[in-house]
Amino acid sequence: MMRQYELVERVRRYNPHADEELLDRAYVYAMKAHGAQRRASGDPFYSHPLEVAAILTDLKLDDATIVAAVLHDVIEDTDSTREEIERIFGPDIARLVEGLTKLKRLDLVSKRAVQAENFRKLLLAIAADVRVLLVKLADRLHNMRTLRFMPPEKQARIAEETLEIYAPLAGRMGMQSMRDELEELAFQHLMPEAAATIKTRLDELRKKNGKIIASVEKELRDELSMRGIEASVEGRQKLPYSIWRKMERKSIAFEQLSDIFGFRVCVNKVEDCYRVIGVVHTKWPSVPGRFKDYISTPKENDYRSIHTTVVGPGRQRVELQVRTHDMHDVARYGIAAHSLYKDGRVADREILTRESRAYQWLQRTIDLLAEGDSPEEFLEHTKLELFPDQVFCFTPKGQLIALPRGATPIDFAYAVHTDVGNSAVGAKINGRIAPLGSELQNGDEVEIVRAEGQVPPAVWEKLVATGKARAAIRRATRDAVRTQYTNLGKQIVMRAFERAGKPFAEDKLKAALPRLARLGIDEVLAAVGRGEIYSGDVVKAVYPDFSEDRKGVAQPSRPEEGWFGLPKAESLVFKFPGRTSESAPLPIHGLQGDLPVRFAPNGGAVPGDRIVGILTPGEGITIYPIQSPDLTAFDDQPERWLDVRWDLEAGHQGFFPARILVTAINEPGTLGMIATVIGDMGANIDNITIHVISPDFREMIIDLEIADLKHLNGVVSELRTKPVVSKVERVNG
Repeated sequence: MMRQYELVERVRRYNPHADEELLDRAYVYAMKAHGAQRRASGDPFYSHPLEVAAILTDLKLDDATIVAAVLHDVIEDTDSTREEIERIFGPDIARLVEGLTKLKRLDLVSKRAVQAENFRKLLLAIAADVRVLLVKLADRLHNMRTLRFMPPEKQARIAEETLEIYAPLAGRMGMQSMRDELEELAFQHLMPEAAATIKTRLDELRKKNGKIIASVEKELRDELSMRGIEASVEGRQKLPYSIWRKMERKSIAFEQLSDIFGFRVCVNKVEDCYRVIGVVHTKWPSVPGRFKDYISTPKENDYRSIHTTVVGPGRQRVELQVRTHDMHDVARYGIAAHSLYKDGRVADREILTRESRAYQWLQRTIDLLAEGDSPEEFLEHTKLELFPDQVFCFTPKGQLIALPRGATPIDFAYAVHTDVGNSAVGAKINGRIAPLGSELQNGDEVEIVRAEGQVPPAVWEKLVATGKARAAIRRATRDAVRTQYTNLGKQIVMRAFERAGKPFAEDKLKAALPRLARLGIDEVLAAVGRGEIYSGDVVKAVYPDFSEDRKGVAQPSRPEEGWFGLPKAESLVFKFPGRTSESAPLPIHGLQGDLPVRFAPNGGAVPGDRIVGILTPGEGITIYPIQSPDLTAFDDQPERWLDVRWDLEAGHQGFFPARILVTAINEPGTLGMIATVIGDMGANIDNITIHVISPDFREMIIDLEIADLKHLNGVVSELRTKPVVSKVERVNG
């Protein structure tokens, strides 16, 4: 257990001018505040903040951060207040402790919406002062080191949260040493067998290759010394979690890994880095495609090094990282290595923003909070940004754009500017026309072809790898849908005014906005287009003396009649003869015997859907699409779930049940137009149920017979192009 005098000594090693009296005062205050409180390990509670502070001394942080670490639990877990801490320790330390108290209350492994909102709060808290994040990461690291004392269910929750949020966040801030330890500890708790197996294999490999590693180190060191290059050479080994992640990502076995061992060369000056590369590539042949220069083009987390792979002694592939000692400090400690955190100095945000790419990323991420995205979208965007395996591309003018691995020209366009992405219609990669879904490679020059008035299609969301692009596409899609509803609503409103015999004027509608409880004309029109406001109510708002009790105006011509002149009812059912029976045999894979098979009653399933079978004793198997909400009824009956999949012959001509929900304008000819579209697309109507949802709109639930998912999507897309159709969506359950 860390002692107070040991903590003071650790601080004085890197800061001889440390305020020892301040550190002692913080220790005494924390010890008295926590009193007899104990941790799950049985240690006094105040031992934890001391250990957290000790971790931060490895980062050589200022006195205020060390004191904040010692005090970080007192507001949450004792009777201490922010006011009392400010009075005793000053406003800077009080602000840090309060920020840490807010973070401690966040639960990042919870229901998605709650998790997302809490993550927003976390980033907002650390945006004000990044030292809050440094203390929080150290706090999490010590908790992970002592996680074995917690109940098993808490161990899994905390380890998952660490692997999903805190370790990547440490990496994004360039703090690779802390990220590595967090990942390894979480890996051991979440997948103990995998971690133990890989560790055993590594130990065996180290014993086998130990002499080779030592000989390569010596040969490298001697070769550089002969050329007058002062350098330290150190062999390194990949960590178990890093190995497991690569095996999972590339679907390869342990024996197929060629980069388990590598070597790090640290020199004094940047020019020496390139001299080392010259020596190494002269002595040993390099492996094509394995040279990366992160010195001239640093990573987004400030990481700088040169990576290369050569065929070294004994025909062994040898990976090398070459960097200066200063770069090595940044690679280990990231943003905490910045000089503005040293010697009691407080970071200046403007200088930090200018000098640290990691801090720039944090500020850009915080700026997204003002974009109006939902918490869930913000969380998704940030998680995408937390795992950057980068490629570097260029604009035609030479501007460097860093993107994650798997990025496309669409990502590139949005990285340049949101307007460029929204107006993109094509791309040229290295001077050649290429699909917008092409995966970009390092060094590609990308030119975006633009067109005014272009709206990014929603399908682009599946083609992008960056959160920024995904968020922008969703915003543009929402705006386009809103515009569509606004235009549709305007047509409906103008027809309503025409039927009423009243002139339509936007200035009069603007004056009537308070009566419609809307802030703008577009809001009214969009609400009419969505069916939220009845068009007759808009006429009444503009002309209060208007009455709808007139023959032929805003109501059916005879009270007993409804839409299309049919008898008025809450819902009308039309039954059409089908071409296939619900009990028709369905070829499925993995089942024994001759059990009867049928489709889910509410929406069916079509080839192309991921499906699951539910076994009902005495009745057979019911096939559901995996997204069907009806499956929740079987959550507590896992014995009834069967793994099934489509097993159809090529060229199969059968039809399968699917259900769609169509919202359409209430006017003559609508049903005929919808039925014609479905017939022209080669689908069959099995059943229609019509509901009255407002005087202007009707809702139709249509059961179809469809060949496959592509066929269904084609029917839906064609229906959406018709002016009488407001909305079409598939229904499952």
